[in-house]
Amino acid sequence: MPANFEEIDYQETPLGPVSLRRQRLKMLDDREIHEVKLGNDYLMSSLFTKVEEELARLGLAATPGDSLDVVVGGLGLGYTAMTALKDPRIASLIVVDYLQPVIDWHQRGLVPLGPKLMADKRCRFVHGDFFALAAADGMGFDPDQPQRQFDAVLLDIDHSPDHLLHPRHAHYYSAEGLRTFSRLIRPGGVFGLWSDDPPEERFLANLKAVFADVQTEVVAFPNPFLHRDSESTVYVCRLAE
Repeated sequence: MPANFEEIDYQETPLGPVSLRRQRLKMLDDREIHEVKLGNDYLMSSLFTKVEEELARLGLAATPGDSLDVVVGGLGLGYTAMTALKDPRIASLIVVDYLQPVIDWHQRGLVPLGPKLMADKRCRFVHGDFFALAAADGMGFDPDQPQRQFDAVLLDIDHSPDHLLHPRHAHYYSAEGLRTFSRLIRPGGVFGLWSDDPPEERFLANLKAVFADVQTEVVAFPNPFLHRDSESTVYVCRLAE
């Protein structure tokens, strides 16, 4: 039987040390989970995947079309990307991640979903800064087609628009930053965002200044550590046709 705790990989990055850990939880009948930490900050756990999956499900449900080109910002353990690929309309999926070790874990099969994502020819990983690529002077998300537009962009990087992994991300969540980024979404296309906080009125106002339709859904999921449900928010926004 594997040890109750194992650090599978640990690497330094420009944002600090990132680690991939695996542990078995006795409280959950020895269930095995994987976790990603950035310094002391938990980025992702395979114990809590419902909201990442709902980001893809809700975002794509609102996206019109039969042959969709989609971007996922933030790879993590791959649950948003994998859920997106279950939609038969997906023609191409680009997953952008700033942390090369996270991409490496999938390519090396160190995380459960890595081999499946690598085997799907519709899916491609791009190592880069999502926010820099989305900026006014950025090249866009596809290095082979600068300024390419997409049917949907699903973002899961920061904990919330107010709880950022890096202060330089703040401008992206302003109306000006969202408006600049929206040029990479086709008319009628969708922007989806995961947030660990309740719906935020200031951010909603910024979204409504850019997108024709803005919806929020609070997603509840079991939290065995708290012995109750926890909640996160999915924002789903559509551009005008």
